[in-house]
Amino acid sequence: MPRGETSNVADGLENVVAAETVLSKVDGAAGVLVLRGHHLHEVAGRRSFEWLTGLLWQELVSRPLGEADLRRDLGLARRQAFERLGALLPAAARLAPLAAVRLLLASVPDEADDAPLLLTATVAVGLAAAIRVRDGRPPVAPDPSAGHAADFLRMLKGAPPAPDEAAALETYLVTAADHGLNASTFTARVTASTQASLTDAVTAALCTLKGPLHGGAPGPVLDMLDAIGAPENAEAWLDAAVLRGDRLMGFGHRIYRVQDPRSDVVKAVVQRLNRDIGRLRYAEAVEQAALAVLARRKPARSLQTNLEFYTALLLEALSVPRDAFTGVFAVARVVGWIAHAREQQAGGRLIRPQSAYVGPEPRSNVRSTAAIDGRSPRP
Repeated sequence: MPRGETSNVADGLENVVAAETVLSKVDGAAGVLVLRGHHLHEVAGRRSFEWLTGLLWQELVSRPLGEADLRRDLGLARRQAFERLGALLPAAARLAPLAAVRLLLASVPDEADDAPLLLTATVAVGLAAAIRVRDGRPPVAPDPSAGHAADFLRMLKGAPPAPDEAAALETYLVTAADHGLNASTFTARVTASTQASLTDAVTAALCTLKGPLHGGAPGPVLDMLDAIGAPENAEAWLDAAVLRGDRLMGFGHRIYRVQDPRSDVVKAVVQRLNRDIGRLRYAEAVEQAALAVLARRKPARSLQTNLEFYTALLLEALSVPRDAFTGVFAVARVVGWIAHAREQQAGGRLIRPQSAYVGPEPRSNVRSTAAIDGRSPRP
């Protein structure tokens, strides 16, 4: 760009509206998340993952979407996914958990009539099975009669979870299922806008989670807590990290300018689960120290606790391996990706934004190869 000119490019597409959706609304100024006409706090902990899936898929997926219907059909899809994945599991187990899920998703046929169910099932079944095989344990077959959250924990741990554990994970899955036009959802919509298959759109969205700036923070939250060591160390450790330019994991969000409402929901779940009250009190002390440091060092920015901070404590309490935290996020978010992909395919054009060229200009005035040999350019 010539010196002195001002760019009108929205860096990172900040505040650019790229789609209309009926699925979710993120009000960053008010700290509000609406899921298809329902405030988050009205459904999290009160409604099942199957209920929310039916709500998000309404008019976008052609199949019975009642809560009981989805519980039954998703259970059968988990069994079908388990039967399909056997030959791929040894290769998947040699990969990191998210990469294992990527490999297993590729096995879902593009033309499958039940692709929404099979993709949703494959993420949960594949993640649990790949982790078990990696750890030298046999995969556990699904229980089609169980709810999706409870069955995932059973397949992961090898035994039925306690009711409060299943309820805790279900609340998290509901809380994380959809969240506006985030990076992975936007990727799903871009892919779907080309009329690629639903499998392609979901796989592309999953790949977006590999980057640490989207979906990858819960594990590093625990790394940070481990490094701090004790509450009395928190403020000095965090202050030094901020001065080095390090990112404090679990704090700040691109959209929210106040507390992330999902953080409050998941924190309440951790408090009710009460597996290690000392760990929770320690995390709360670190949270308060971090907020004080951020307010002092970055007063121009509102950096509050986000979803990942208490998600880390929740998944740790549920004995989910630390490197699988992002995979569990995908277990939730896949139903949102499917809804957005279908919504885009139903009414959206090919997503094709422009870019602003800021490189050097050519020295010649030739505008086309046709002009080089004297041919008239095509109209």
